[in-house]
Amino acid sequence: MGFVPKTSARLLALLSLLQARRDWPGASLAERLEVSPRTVRRDVERLRELGYPIVTVKGPDGGYRLGAGTRLPPLLFDDEQAVAVAVALRTAAATGAGIGEAALRALTVVREVMPARLRHRVDAVRVTAVGRPGPSVDGEVLAAVSAAVHAGEVLRFDYGSDTPRRVEPHHLVTRDGRWYLVAWDLDRGEWRIFRADRIAPRTPTGPRFGPRTVPGGDVGAFVAGRFSGTDGSGLWPCWGEVILERSAAEVSPFAEDGIVEELGPGRCRLTAGSWSWVALAAALARFDADLEVVRPDELREAFGRLASRCAAAGRVSGR
Repeated sequence: MGFVPKTSARLLALLSLLQARRDWPGASLAERLEVSPRTVRRDVERLRELGYPIVTVKGPDGGYRLGAGTRLPPLLFDDEQAVAVAVALRTAAATGAGIGEAALRALTVVREVMPARLRHRVDAVRVTAVGRPGPSVDGEVLAAVSAAVHAGEVLRFDYGSDTPRRVEPHHLVTRDGRWYLVAWDLDRGEWRIFRADRIAPRTPTGPRFGPRTVPGGDVGAFVAGRFSGTDGSGLWPCWGEVILERSAAEVSPFAEDGIVEELGPGRCRLTAGSWSWVALAAALARFDADLEVVRPDELREAFGRLASRCAAAGRVSGR
């Protein structure tokens, strides 16, 4: 009976080596495991019987490679990999990818085979989603869209009540719990961002297309720019400068991407941006302080329009 544990340990060591790099000469495996090449061949056959698709590599040295099979064999992780997988499964529900239930089932399976020392580490992880969760997206939809992005094939899909869309899909991104597709709209001739939870893919996909660069070259900046009303360069279309009768210490925590400069006790200069002049005026007025518009004239005029609207709203409310 002493032979079984020794053989099992050697099989695990062999599997770990095969997972570590693409190709292994048979002689190198035998040397690392301190066994004969014949023993390596027998162990490879045992792993194949367990479902691991190990391919024999032909050549002067011969060797083995761990390939992809038709079914999922038992997996082998080191401690850090096992914890990482478990934590990723626990947090999967917060992504809005529509795989929360499947992820929890997979976590149960992984947890059951973990040694106690790792199970305690995983159980200590508690994930709480803050903010309003985004709509769930069917995992098959994400898979279909991702496949089209990877293959560089035109994607056809229904999108709400609109007519079917034809796009060149370039990136699938997640932002604030929602999934979005960044694509070149072939019918409208422009870059568009589509909510993945509203996409209903059609089959088959269309022809392959050539690479096209997202405006600015950075998909993250492009998406952030579209949501903030900018041109994708990461800059607001409207920038202004004011002097506030508040200290820089009071203003800085709420200035977001604005620039604050201390001018003296209880006084600072704030340069900030927004998607429109009136929106910028409203954002600056929220500091509840007297202010002086430095530049530009468009911001000064926007304060006048905002004041008129607020005065009209106050008269209506006072009736």
